[in-house]
Amino acid sequence: MIKSNAFRRIIKSVYHYALFFMFMAFIISCCMMLFIQTMTKTMGITLTEQDINVAAKLTFVNVVLLSLLCTLVDGIRRYYTVSRPVKRIIEASEKIMAGDFSVRIKPVKGLVYDVEFNKIIDAFNKMSEELSGTETLRTDFIANVSHELKTPLAVMQNYGTMLAAPDLPEEKRQEYAKAIVAASRRLADLITNILKLNKLENQQIVLTAKPYDLGEQLCECFIAFEELWERKGVEIDTDIEDDVIVNTDSEMLSLVWNNLFSNAFKFTEAGGQVSVSLKTEGNLAVVKVSDTGCGISKEVGAHMFDKFYQGDTSHATQGNGLGLALVKRVIDITGSDISVESEIGKGTTFTVKLLGEKRVQN
Repeated sequence: MIKSNAFRRIIKSVYHYALFFMFMAFIISCCMMLFIQTMTKTMGITLTEQDINVAAKLTFVNVVLLSLLCTLVDGIRRYYTVSRPVKRIIEASEKIMAGDFSVRIKPVKGLVYDVEFNKIIDAFNKMSEELSGTETLRTDFIANVSHELKTPLAVMQNYGTMLAAPDLPEEKRQEYAKAIVAASRRLADLITNILKLNKLENQQIVLTAKPYDLGEQLCECFIAFEELWERKGVEIDTDIEDDVIVNTDSEMLSLVWNNLFSNAFKFTEAGGQVSVSLKTEGNLAVVKVSDTGCGISKEVGAHMFDKFYQGDTSHATQGNGLGLALVKRVIDITGSDISVESEIGKGTTFTVKLLGEKRVQN
């Protein structure tokens, strides 16, 4: 391989030398002929055959030396302005192929360098940065999915083993069966959310936008949690403006409201309050979902829309960390906006803004 590369370099050098030789021979021969003709006409000097032979030999030597010099200078120029930057790019590419996504190439400097190489280097560094982020997300995703799948599977396995006991009382049997059902539902919800998020991130879901009453949708989604707020003793408060029309995908937005309501009730203790409001501000429909729960710290707030991120590290509350990631993705693809205001111990308010209008009654 080394001999092959060396032979290739020799052939390439000879080729460049031949090009320079032919170019120099043509230019210098033309110049010499023109010079001789001019001297003959203007000064009446007649050159003998011997003079012409000597001049031809000197010209040939000059062509050989000048061609050699040009080849040498061009080789040095190509090494510093082309070969070195290309070698750096190739070495970095090989590291990328080996799985090292932290590699970056320093831009070339100096007047002799081709600025186009810096454009290639900038594009390469951006690609490397994107690949590094993607690899981190992939690794975290696999680790988090493995953890989230392991928990309900372990519950189902343990309670399933205990259910096999022949002398198990009926009361315990029902308790264990309910635990298995709850774990299986949690597993099913996790898988469903993963599939939804994957479709949303890969644009596999085609939005079907149509005008509909946003207030009616909010009421329908909110009333679905009636059993939960009654069981927990949570006070509710609604302030929903009538006849607010939005033109978007209602099924996608229902994911947003269901997840926001679910979080509000999940983190609000008995005796607390959950409220929802809908107002119009110019051409915007503004929805606010508030609770008087535990609140969110700035550290948690910075990551709340990340996949599998859960502010409650003890996992005392049920969840898989995908709800708010789904919310953010739906908000992004529908061209809406979401913001969060929260204070530890006082509660959290999510504000969603989307294009809407007040329907005029005839």
